[in-house]
Amino acid sequence: MNNSSITTVKLPITNENGCYEMRLESIGGLGANLCGKLLGELGATYLGLNASAFSSYGSEKRGSPVKSYVRWCDTDREILHNSPVERPDLLILFHHALTRSLPITAGVDEHCTLVINTRNSPEQEREDLRLQAGTVCCIDALSHALQSKSRINMVMLGAAVKASGFIPLDPVKELIRNTLGKKYPVALESNLKGLELGYENVQCCAFDKDQRYEYIPYREHQSKWGYANAPIGGINPHFGNSVSNDLSPSREGFIPLFLPEKCIHCGLCDSTCPDMVFQFTPGEYRGKSAMMNRGLDYHHCKGCLRCVEVCPTEALVAGKEEEHPEKKRFVRNKDLIVEHLDFEAAGANPYVTSESYLDEKRVDGGLM
Repeated sequence: MNNSSITTVKLPITNENGCYEMRLESIGGLGANLCGKLLGELGATYLGLNASAFSSYGSEKRGSPVKSYVRWCDTDREILHNSPVERPDLLILFHHALTRSLPITAGVDEHCTLVINTRNSPEQEREDLRLQAGTVCCIDALSHALQSKSRINMVMLGAAVKASGFIPLDPVKELIRNTLGKKYPVALESNLKGLELGYENVQCCAFDKDQRYEYIPYREHQSKWGYANAPIGGINPHFGNSVSNDLSPSREGFIPLFLPEKCIHCGLCDSTCPDMVFQFTPGEYRGKSAMMNRGLDYHHCKGCLRCVEVCPTEALVAGKEEEHPEKKRFVRNKDLIVEHLDFEAAGANPYVTSESYLDEKRVDGGLM
């Protein structure tokens, strides 16, 4: 890239290390990792800045929590640290469900701009997130992604560019053409459309400190085990699978909707479901004894929609989760939960095998 095509920008705020810092919070599958890489390349190649970008995510990939960190600084400064961004100047939240289980607003102060994927207004989000202060920007990224036939990350990138107040849109478009356009030329126009919709439709509102809510400091998750107290032999006495885990934060905005009047109780949904969310009980179908599908447990459903793909009668269809806040067919597997076990909030993890579904019992230390 020629130096003549570099757009020079002035960073509006920097920390003690001379950096403008961004943190992206998401789940795997929404493109936050790619968005972070694009922001890093944007700063280094198109805006004449020094930049670094890296991500943190688990081995589960799709559905598990993802964090991406980006730092920009002027060319006369060096980025000498590669640690998580604790006090972001720009916080981009791709997945609203994360607010139910993770302290995603930790480190946000009056200087931070928060861009969040939601249908709510900035005023509603400030109350829901209990923010001490800062600028809240809201964008319905899912709807705009569907409208433009692009991805949520493109809409969120456009919204973040506008919310930042200093990043020009044209270099971002050039970046998209030179990267995604070469790799996925068929999707170039839809990606640019999603970028523009995010830029044009984001709504922002600034909030001052009014003593209503307290500042939440950033803390990295620390294991309770160390060299002094880890169990001998590597035995893990803390069981954690889809019986006790709340998988709802892993959903990307869609859920399977069950239409019982169309169901023929074939069991294909139960066979394909990786987390055994469907509830079958003995009953009668067309005058014969059969196992009847009673619906699914949304506590354990991670929204993969495999059941929708295999259903032969369209008794399962995809729907926007935000349009169905009251899920009538919410049935927890109480027979697998001992009294002292609380549901744990976690991303997509292992699952209980169907062979042991009816006869296993949970105790401290594992299964028996």
